[in-house]
Amino acid sequence: MRINVLKRNPSVYSCNAYFIRGNWNAIQDINTLVDSGTDGFIINEIEELSTGVGKSRVEQVILTHEHFDHAGGVKYLLERYRPEIISFSNLPFTTILASDGLELRIGDTRAEILHTPGHSHDSICIYCPDEKVLFSGDTPLNIKVAGGSYSMDYVEALERIAALEIDVIYSGHDDPYTENVREMLHNTLKIVKKSKII
Repeated sequence: MRINVLKRNPSVYSCNAYFIRGNWNAIQDINTLVDSGTDGFIINEIEELSTGVGKSRVEQVILTHEHFDHAGGVKYLLERYRPEIISFSNLPFTTILASDGLELRIGDTRAEILHTPGHSHDSICIYCPDEKVLFSGDTPLNIKVAGGSYSMDYVEALERIAALEIDVIYSGHDDPYTENVREMLHNTLKIVKKSKII
C-alpha cells in the first residue's frame, strides 16, 4: 500500500486528503481517495501520479464524514473520474452506504469501516489491519486535557480503536501520528473516561 498525503489549497480551509494505491499498480488494486477536500485542488496532483495502465485514477472515494471540508470536493472528482462514493450518511452522491464492520479493498490491502460517532453522527475511521494503519478523519484521538463531555457512543468507539494494533494514524487535519501511537490512544481513553459522559 502506498499513501500520498495530497497538498491542500493554501487559500481554502480543507482537510487532509489521502490517495492510496497498491505497491505495483496491479489491475486488481483499487485506487482510493480518503476524503475529497473542499474543492478540486487535489486533482492536479492526482494527475501527476502513476495509477496503473487501464485503470481509473480514482476508483473509489471514502468520506470520513459529510462536513464540507471533507466532502465538498466530491463533485469535481465525479466530473473527472466517476468513482464510487462510500459514506456512512446517505448523501445525494453516495453509491455505497457504509456500515460499521464493512470490509473493502483499498489499494492492495483490506480495510474495515469503523463507525466512530463523536465529532459527527456519521464519522467513520478506516482500519487496515495488515498495515496497522488507521485513517481517523476528525475523530478525536489525541486528547490531552480532561474536561468537556463525551457521548457513550464515542467512548465505546474509542475503546474499540485503543484495542487495535495501530502503528500509524492518518488524521483529518494533523500530520500523521507515527510515534507512541498506542500509548497516545490509551492516554486519550483514560482522559475521556475521567470527563463527563452523556
